[in-house]
Amino acid sequence: MAAADGKAAAVKVYGWAMSPFVSRALLCLEEAGVRYELVPMSRDAGDHRLPEHLARNPFGQVPVLEDGDLTVFESRAIGRHVLRKYKPELLGEGSLEKSAMVDVWVEVEAHQLHPVTAAIAVECFAAFLGRARNQAVIDENIDKLNNVLEVYEDRLSKCRYLAGDFLSFADLSHFTFMHYFMGTEYAAIVDAYPHVKAWWEELAARPAVRKVAAFMPLDFGAAKKEE
Repeated sequence: MAAADGKAAAVKVYGWAMSPFVSRALLCLEEAGVRYELVPMSRDAGDHRLPEHLARNPFGQVPVLEDGDLTVFESRAIGRHVLRKYKPELLGEGSLEKSAMVDVWVEVEAHQLHPVTAAIAVECFAAFLGRARNQAVIDENIDKLNNVLEVYEDRLSKCRYLAGDFLSFADLSHFTFMHYFMGTEYAAIVDAYPHVKAWWEELAARPAVRKVAAFMPLDFGAAKKEE
Protein backbone atom coordinates (compact mmCIF):
# COMPACT_ATOMS: atom_id res chain seq x y z
CA MET A 1 0.00 0.00 0.00
CA ALA A 2 3.04 2.24 0.22
CA ALA A 3 4.14 3.99 -2.93
CA ALA A 4 5.61 1.57 -5.44
CA ASP A 5 8.53 3.89 -6.24
CA GLY A 6 9.63 3.91 -2.62
CA LYS A 7 9.05 7.65 -2.23
CA ALA A 8 7.11 8.95 0.73
CA ALA A 9 3.43 9.34 -0.03
CA ALA A 10 1.85 12.73 0.63
CA VAL A 11 -1.22 10.98 2.05
CA LYS A 12 -0.91 8.79 5.13
CA VAL A 13 -3.55 6.66 6.81
CA TYR A 14 -3.06 5.48 10.38
CA GLY A 15 -4.79 2.30 11.47
CA TRP A 16 -5.18 -1.40 10.75
CA ALA A 17 -6.69 -2.42 7.42
CA MET A 18 -8.97 -5.10 8.92
CA SER A 19 -10.99 -2.34 10.57
CA PRO A 20 -14.13 -1.65 8.53
CA PHE A 21 -13.61 2.03 9.27
CA VAL A 22 -10.03 2.06 8.03
CA SER A 23 -10.99 0.03 4.99
CA ARG A 24 -13.65 2.62 4.10
CA ALA A 25 -10.92 5.26 3.90
CA LEU A 26 -8.62 2.95 1.93
CA LEU A 27 -11.35 2.13 -0.57
CA CYS A 28 -11.93 5.80 -1.32
CA LEU A 29 -8.21 6.31 -1.85
CA GLU A 30 -8.02 3.30 -4.14
CA GLU A 31 -11.04 4.36 -6.18
CA ALA A 32 -9.59 7.85 -6.53
CA GLY A 33 -6.19 6.49 -7.58
CA VAL A 34 -4.36 8.29 -4.78
CA ARG A 35 -0.87 7.22 -3.79
CA TYR A 36 -0.90 6.70 -0.04
CA GLU A 37 0.87 5.01 2.83
CA LEU A 38 -0.88 2.90 5.44
CA VAL A 39 1.05 3.49 8.64
CA PRO A 40 0.80 0.20 10.57
CA MET A 41 -0.65 0.24 14.05
CA SER A 42 -1.54 -2.51 16.49
CA ARG A 43 -4.90 -2.53 18.20
CA ASP A 44 -3.78 -5.30 20.54
CA ALA A 45 -0.75 -3.23 21.60
CA GLY A 46 -2.95 -0.19 22.19
CA ASP A 47 -1.18 2.02 19.65
CA HIS A 48 -4.38 4.05 19.23
CA ARG A 49 -4.16 5.12 22.87
CA LEU A 50 -0.59 6.40 22.70
CA PRO A 51 -0.02 10.16 23.08
CA GLU A 52 1.22 10.57 19.51
CA HIS A 53 -2.00 9.07 18.13
CA LEU A 54 -4.23 10.98 20.55
CA ALA A 55 -2.61 14.11 19.12
CA ARG A 56 -4.04 13.07 15.73
CA ASN A 57 -7.43 11.96 17.06
CA PRO A 58 -8.28 12.87 20.66
CA PHE A 59 -10.88 10.08 20.74
CA GLY A 60 -8.22 7.42 20.20
CA GLN A 61 -9.86 5.88 17.15
CA VAL A 62 -8.83 4.88 13.65
CA PRO A 63 -8.53 5.78 10.86
CA VAL A 64 -6.73 9.09 10.79
CA LEU A 65 -5.68 10.60 7.47
CA GLU A 66 -2.89 13.09 6.97
CA ASP A 67 -2.99 14.91 3.65
CA GLY A 68 -0.10 17.32 3.71
CA ASP A 69 -0.73 19.66 6.64
CA LEU A 70 -4.36 18.57 7.00
CA THR A 71 -5.38 15.91 9.53
CA VAL A 72 -8.83 14.32 9.23
CA PHE A 73 -10.48 11.65 11.37
CA GLU A 74 -13.83 9.80 11.18
CA SER A 75 -13.99 7.43 8.23
CA ARG A 76 -16.91 9.02 6.39
CA ALA A 77 -15.35 12.47 6.75
CA ILE A 78 -12.10 11.05 5.38
CA GLY A 79 -13.95 9.51 2.46
CA ARG A 80 -15.67 12.77 1.63
CA HIS A 81 -12.39 14.70 1.82
CA VAL A 82 -10.55 12.25 -0.39
CA LEU A 83 -13.25 12.20 -3.03
CA ARG A 84 -13.92 15.93 -2.88
CA LYS A 85 -10.24 16.57 -3.57
CA TYR A 86 -9.32 13.72 -5.91
CA LYS A 87 -12.50 12.31 -7.51
CA PRO A 88 -15.45 14.63 -6.87
CA GLU A 89 -17.73 12.91 -9.37
CA LEU A 90 -18.19 10.18 -6.75
CA LEU A 91 -19.87 12.81 -4.57
CA GLY A 92 -22.23 13.89 -7.34
CA GLU A 93 -20.32 17.13 -7.95
CA GLY A 94 -22.02 19.55 -10.30
CA SER A 95 -25.57 18.46 -9.52
CA LEU A 96 -27.46 19.41 -6.40
CA GLU A 97 -29.81 16.49 -6.93
CA LYS A 98 -27.02 13.95 -7.32
CA SER A 99 -25.03 15.25 -4.37
CA ALA A 100 -28.16 15.27 -2.21
CA MET A 101 -28.86 11.63 -3.06
CA VAL A 102 -25.27 10.70 -2.24
CA ASP A 103 -25.65 12.38 1.15
CA VAL A 104 -29.00 10.68 1.79
CA TRP A 105 -27.70 7.17 1.17
CA VAL A 106 -24.47 7.71 3.07
CA GLU A 107 -26.67 8.66 6.03
CA VAL A 108 -28.97 5.69 5.45
CA GLU A 109 -25.94 3.39 5.59
CA ALA A 110 -24.69 5.05 8.78
CA HIS A 111 -28.00 4.98 10.65
CA GLN A 112 -29.95 2.05 9.18
CA LEU A 113 -27.75 -0.62 7.59
CA HIS A 114 -24.49 -0.24 9.50
CA PRO A 115 -25.97 -0.79 12.98
CA VAL A 116 -27.68 -4.06 12.06
CA THR A 117 -24.99 -5.58 9.85
CA ALA A 118 -22.32 -4.64 12.39
CA ALA A 119 -24.29 -6.18 15.26
CA ILE A 120 -24.77 -9.44 13.35
CA ALA A 121 -21.18 -9.65 12.13
CA VAL A 122 -19.69 -8.90 15.54
CA GLU A 123 -21.68 -11.71 17.14
CA CYS A 124 -20.96 -14.17 14.31
CA PHE A 125 -17.24 -13.52 14.68
CA ALA A 126 -17.36 -13.34 18.48
CA ALA A 127 -14.99 -16.30 18.83
CA PHE A 128 -12.23 -14.24 17.18
CA LEU A 129 -12.93 -11.53 19.74
CA GLY A 130 -12.45 -13.99 22.58
CA ARG A 131 -16.05 -14.33 23.76
CA ALA A 132 -19.20 -16.35 23.24
CA ARG A 133 -21.81 -15.51 20.60
CA ASN A 134 -25.02 -13.82 21.72
CA GLN A 135 -27.61 -15.40 19.44
CA ALA A 136 -30.41 -13.18 20.76
CA VAL A 137 -28.64 -10.13 19.38
CA ILE A 138 -28.32 -11.80 15.99
CA ASP A 139 -31.97 -12.84 15.89
CA GLU A 140 -33.18 -9.37 16.82
CA ASN A 141 -31.05 -7.71 14.17
CA ILE A 142 -31.91 -10.20 11.41
CA ASP A 143 -35.51 -9.01 11.65
CA LYS A 144 -34.35 -5.40 11.48
CA LEU A 145 -32.07 -6.17 8.54
CA ASN A 146 -34.90 -7.65 6.50
CA ASN A 147 -36.91 -4.48 7.03
CA VAL A 148 -33.97 -2.35 5.88
CA LEU A 149 -33.27 -4.55 2.86
CA GLU A 150 -36.85 -4.15 1.70
CA VAL A 151 -36.19 -0.42 1.40
CA TYR A 152 -32.92 -1.05 -0.44
CA GLU A 153 -34.63 -3.47 -2.82
CA ASP A 154 -37.22 -0.87 -3.70
CA ARG A 155 -34.55 1.78 -4.28
CA LEU A 156 -32.31 -0.46 -6.37
CA SER A 157 -35.24 -1.63 -8.48
CA LYS A 158 -35.44 1.95 -9.73
CA CYS A 159 -31.76 2.76 -10.28
CA ARG A 160 -28.49 0.88 -10.71
CA TYR A 161 -26.76 2.44 -7.72
CA LEU A 162 -28.02 3.95 -4.50
CA ALA A 163 -27.69 7.61 -5.46
CA GLY A 164 -28.88 7.06 -9.02
CA ASP A 165 -27.40 5.56 -12.16
CA PHE A 166 -23.83 6.42 -11.16
CA LEU A 167 -21.39 4.87 -8.71
CA SER A 168 -20.84 7.10 -5.71
CA PHE A 169 -19.48 7.36 -2.20
CA ALA A 170 -22.87 6.11 -1.05
CA ASP A 171 -22.14 2.71 -2.58
CA LEU A 172 -18.51 2.60 -1.49
CA SER A 173 -19.40 3.44 2.09
CA HIS A 174 -21.54 0.30 2.30
CA PHE A 175 -18.77 -2.09 1.39
CA THR A 176 -16.92 -2.50 4.66
CA PHE A 177 -19.54 -3.88 7.04
CA MET A 178 -21.35 -5.65 4.21
CA HIS A 179 -18.08 -7.47 3.48
CA TYR A 180 -18.04 -8.93 6.97
CA PHE A 181 -21.76 -9.60 7.02
CA MET A 182 -21.50 -11.47 3.71
CA GLY A 183 -18.89 -13.67 5.37
CA THR A 184 -21.40 -14.94 7.91
CA GLU A 185 -23.86 -17.82 7.64
CA TYR A 186 -26.63 -15.24 7.22
CA ALA A 187 -25.36 -13.91 3.88
CA ALA A 188 -28.02 -15.90 1.98
CA ILE A 189 -30.63 -13.45 3.30
CA VAL A 190 -29.55 -11.15 0.48
CA ASP A 191 -30.70 -13.74 -2.09
CA ALA A 192 -34.29 -12.79 -1.33
CA TYR A 193 -33.59 -9.28 -2.64
CA PRO A 194 -32.43 -9.68 -6.26
CA HIS A 195 -31.67 -6.04 -6.93
CA VAL A 196 -29.67 -5.77 -3.71
CA LYS A 197 -27.80 -8.95 -4.59
CA ALA A 198 -26.95 -7.68 -8.10
CA TRP A 199 -25.80 -4.33 -6.69
CA TRP A 200 -23.63 -6.04 -4.08
CA GLU A 201 -22.05 -8.44 -6.57
CA GLU A 202 -21.19 -5.59 -8.93
CA LEU A 203 -19.71 -3.55 -6.08
CA ALA A 204 -17.69 -6.49 -4.72
CA ALA A 205 -16.24 -7.19 -8.17
CA ARG A 206 -14.68 -3.74 -8.56
CA PRO A 207 -10.85 -3.89 -8.67
CA ALA A 208 -10.43 -1.37 -5.86
CA VAL A 209 -12.94 -3.24 -3.69
CA ARG A 210 -11.23 -6.55 -4.31
CA LYS A 211 -7.87 -5.04 -3.40
CA VAL A 212 -9.15 -3.67 -0.11
CA ALA A 213 -11.08 -6.88 0.64
CA ALA A 214 -7.79 -8.77 0.51
CA PHE A 215 -6.73 -6.82 3.62
CA MET A 216 -9.88 -7.95 5.47
CA PRO A 217 -9.63 -11.72 6.10
CA LEU A 218 -12.73 -13.24 7.62
CA ASP A 219 -10.64 -14.94 10.30
CA PHE A 220 -9.27 -11.51 11.28
CA GLY A 221 -5.72 -12.68 10.75
CA ALA A 222 -5.98 -15.72 13.04
CA ALA A 223 -4.46 -18.08 10.45
CA LYS A 224 -1.51 -15.76 9.93
CA LYS A 225 -0.87 -15.57 13.68
CA GLU A 226 -0.68 -19.39 13.81
CA GLU A 227 1.99 -19.61 11.07
